[in-house]
Amino acid sequence: MVLSRGWAVFLIGVGVWTWAIWPRFALAIWRDPRSWSAGVVGEWPATGFLWVHALLIGASLAIGTAVGLLGVRGWRASRAGMR
Repeated sequence: MVLSRGWAVFLIGVGVWTWAIWPRFALAIWRDPRSWSAGVVGEWPATGFLWVHALLIGASLAIGTAVGLLGVRGWRASRAGMR
């Protein structure tokens, strides 16, 4: 199956969007006092709030990367088919 160029661009955009949004969210979670048992940023141990969000952020970045790479592969395949 070959993706259309439009869908390939959409998937690449999703991958870029994921990497633009989630790292900023990770910083916000890191700086949130609810992430730390002492209520002071960086004072270990971390709370479940931090760990759950870290897992969600990691999963989202992995999925976004996979989707973006599929878009790149689709773009390359559509270009190869045009020759």
